[in-house]
Amino acid sequence: MVEDVDTQADFIVVGSGSAGSVMAARLSEDGAHKVLVLEYGGTDIGPLIQMPSALSYPMNMSLYDWGYETEPEPHLGGRTLACPRGKVVGGSSSINGMVYVRGHALDFDTWEEMGAAGWGYRHVLPYFKRMETSHGGQEGWRGENGPLHVTRGRRLNPLYKAFIEAGRQAGYPVTRDYNGEQQEGFGDFEMTVWRGRRWSAANAYLKPALSRPNLSKLSRVLVRRVLFEGRKAVGVEYERGGQIHKVMANREVVLAAGSINSPKILQLSGIGNAEFLKGLGIETVANRPGVGENLQDHPELLMQMTCTQPITLYKHLGLVSKGLIGLQWLLFKSGLGATNHFESCAFIRSKAGVRYPDIQYHFLPAAIRYDGKSPVADHGFQAHMGPMRSKSKGWVRLRSGDPREAPRIFFNYLSDPADLQDFRTCIRLTREIFSQEAFDPFRGHEISPGAEAQSDDALDDFVRQHMESAYHPSGTCRMGDADDPMAVVDPENRVIGVDNLRLADSSIMPQITNGNLNGPTLMIGEKAADHILGRDPLPPSNQRPWIHPDWENVQR
Repeated sequence: MVEDVDTQADFIVVGSGSAGSVMAARLSEDGAHKVLVLEYGGTDIGPLIQMPSALSYPMNMSLYDWGYETEPEPHLGGRTLACPRGKVVGGSSSINGMVYVRGHALDFDTWEEMGAAGWGYRHVLPYFKRMETSHGGQEGWRGENGPLHVTRGRRLNPLYKAFIEAGRQAGYPVTRDYNGEQQEGFGDFEMTVWRGRRWSAANAYLKPALSRPNLSKLSRVLVRRVLFEGRKAVGVEYERGGQIHKVMANREVVLAAGSINSPKILQLSGIGNAEFLKGLGIETVANRPGVGENLQDHPELLMQMTCTQPITLYKHLGLVSKGLIGLQWLLFKSGLGATNHFESCAFIRSKAGVRYPDIQYHFLPAAIRYDGKSPVADHGFQAHMGPMRSKSKGWVRLRSGDPREAPRIFFNYLSDPADLQDFRTCIRLTREIFSQEAFDPFRGHEISPGAEAQSDDALDDFVRQHMESAYHPSGTCRMGDADDPMAVVDPENRVIGVDNLRLADSSIMPQITNGNLNGPTLMIGEKAADHILGRDPLPPSNQRPWIHPDWENVQR
């Protein structure tokens, strides 16, 4: 039974995640349009989300996470991997690691070469500046009065500085701001934390905007499909409290449900591979075979070392210590609870002839998995490492025509042999970094992969058994030229083949960007809002990023 709800809006935004929160705020900014946000999750209030150091909890809680898993991955021995996605106000920006990376300038120039006209670095840099308030970033390259506060950790633990110094000793550059002129090198990590709290898209954009009378939000709403009259999107059908409702859009429907749920909703709405949809009994509105294809991610490994000094986060893993950290955070929003603990990083090139970095490091003064599980029972430190431009690609497809059923997610990790070679290179370069003099006062033995794993075959076995996701799914509704049969959205975020339907989130990335994806996803929301409102884009920048002058001949 479908109940007609007496609700209309000029713009309906599906999803209150990174791009959705940005667009809701920008589309409602001038007061001229009524904007409605539909969100399946609930509130983000509470310390498990707002306390930065609690980051491993929300991504493992069904209250905040969709709980998606991959199909068995054949090149990982049939393992299934978790694919956390935010099911809460703020979306994945409310459960992520709060690491802020814009991406490399050449990532966006590559998008442009792949058909995303107007999305080159010169075009997107002004939007990054518009959204940021940078604390400690490079002057002239960073925003100064945007909604998104970007900060740096205090790096009180000596291991943070040892990592950067080891990179310098190994011959790599040190960069003062990897989000500024020069990404390549070792330096301070940046985080979306402000005054000790997670600075999610909800905190930065959506919540301040909800005070406007022309912006409203419905929570606990499962979007079933976009409604069409012919090929014109006219509204959204959703389920709430067991009842099915409709809400109509006077101007446009805007999908911002992320790289897993946006292709799911498109397919449920009849936009996708016509033959596949027919097999599920879904009537085709637009035959777009690229919907759900081109799924990309950053695969990663942990290299872990024991630490010879009792200075790591291991001493804070007990209940008493955690309680004291939580109390200090609750009272003062300070201390170890006010950081994500990722305070040093690096972006390097794997070999000569690679023009810009293709390996990223997150350094952590503890030996523990990203999801908070399996802490090593000793003091240790680790580097999260992996190739930035994996050649393996997968897909997201409906399991059935039931909107309540999770889609099938298949990354096809390591299906391209070059990815294994890249991981071997990562491991060997990391061993060299950890062997530098800067780590002499701290370095114990190698926990993983373990000093005995030296041959190509031994390293390949380790990768297949222990590779994990960095939780950066993207690319499943690729942006490109309207004539490209595999493109899903055009460079103005219009879904190709239909009218009055836009899509803006990490799914539109033609190629995954360097580093964590929250930053570029927020930027996508900023730029898409201007396209939706018909505004002229911000004037292009003429700033030129630093590229290693001898990249063709040297690795560092």
